[in-house]
Amino acid sequence: MSKIMADESIPLASQTNTEEPQLGLLARFATRSSNFSERWFPSTLVFALLTVTAVAIAAMGIGATPAVVARTFGNGFWDLIPFTMQMAMVAIGGYVVATSGPVARFTTRIALIPKTGRGAIVMVAFVSLVSALFNWGFSLIFSALLVRRLAERAGLRMDYRAAGAAAYLGLGGSWALGLSSSAAQLQANPASIPPTLLPITGVISFRETIFSWQSLLLAAIIIAVCMIVAHRSAPRGSVVRTASDLGIDPHDPIEDHQPRSRPGEWLEYSPLLTLVVVALTAGWAIQEFAAKDPIVAISGLNTYNLLFLTLGMLLHWRPRLFVAAVAKAVPATAGVLIQFPFYAAIAAIMTKAADSDGNTVSHYLASAFTSVGSPVLFPALLGIYSVVLGFLVPSGGGKWIIEAPYVMQAANDLHVNLGWTVQIYNAAEVLPNLVNPFWMLPLLGVLGLKARDIVGFTFLYLLALAPVILGLLTLLSLTLPYHPPIQP
Repeated sequence: MSKIMADESIPLASQTNTEEPQLGLLARFATRSSNFSERWFPSTLVFALLTVTAVAIAAMGIGATPAVVARTFGNGFWDLIPFTMQMAMVAIGGYVVATSGPVARFTTRIALIPKTGRGAIVMVAFVSLVSALFNWGFSLIFSALLVRRLAERAGLRMDYRAAGAAAYLGLGGSWALGLSSSAAQLQANPASIPPTLLPITGVISFRETIFSWQSLLLAAIIIAVCMIVAHRSAPRGSVVRTASDLGIDPHDPIEDHQPRSRPGEWLEYSPLLTLVVVALTAGWAIQEFAAKDPIVAISGLNTYNLLFLTLGMLLHWRPRLFVAAVAKAVPATAGVLIQFPFYAAIAAIMTKAADSDGNTVSHYLASAFTSVGSPVLFPALLGIYSVVLGFLVPSGGGKWIIEAPYVMQAANDLHVNLGWTVQIYNAAEVLPNLVNPFWMLPLLGVLGLKARDIVGFTFLYLLALAPVILGLLTLLSLTLPYHPPIQP
């Protein structure tokens, strides 16, 4: 046993005669942290309401009247409705594609590739990280289903908990550097940017955020680091806990599809209407990409969501199956739908409720960041701040609405590249996800695990990624010049 630990650097110390193996120091700390958060942390809506309260008090503290604060709250509450619906559709589109029949069959085939449990965990990590660059919702569900297919294989001793942690890496490592990045998408779409934010940030295209060579390099290094950690931390030997060891049956339950009972249902089971919609979307997409720069075209959230939803409809083939998949995906959007209006109201209070001198809460916070006085120190400071705030507001898009007014103003004051400031936020924002149970819930539901089952592993990824990301954010910022905000 000691030889296994010395050679493989696994996070589990030893296997006792009890049902649960003893955990190493880091894994014990991470598990206790997860248990604490599960027991004592309220829902994320409560955090949003607490933030509303804190910002309202801060606005009145600087001299804004209660009447002004209340009016600003109500007027700003619906500022993000288009963006809220767009973010909900990102989750739905990804889920629908991931649960389609062809994708399920593809998952079964690639699950035959790895020869060892450790190789299986590394493959899951790679698939999760790369797929999250295209759609975080797809990555979360597809990677979880891949773990289940791997767990079904006879003779493959794969630690089910470590594989579950690897499946979550897209949400904890790469998604915000990809196409479904809330902050990058918002900044690339002038119609989605709140009117109070637009003068500060301007419109920032994907070329300056996720498609910059600095961002692509950062994403590649994050993927490499995660795969190394996945390989080195994968349990071997007697400490491996397979799905059967945990009392989990990875096989999917047999669904009892109701037979057609009415003649009018034949269109629900016919692909005819699906093909019409696919043809219309294809015709529109050809014209859209021919008329625009492809990067500009795909940066439109409406374009992105339409393509993903149409792909999901095509893969499910029959409208009845497509609607059933959408119905299963909708619960995952509840947090976005109810919380984003409060984030919009928070941003409005911070940027509009002013004191007698015309200064807002956002102004004072921006001044605090600007007081650093050095564009070299700014990336690390912003990264650390975003990590800390991410534990309390686990929503990439919602938190950006809160942070953007003052961090982007500070970036302007310090002459830090605005596109890279967005990526500083994106790269740091994902780290709290590795120990915060909020975004784990859909994946845990698919796998039949609890947060404490995987957080001992995800915490190791956090320890490995945090210094790498913060260091690279600082170094790469030196390669980018500052440009004033570009207005539409």
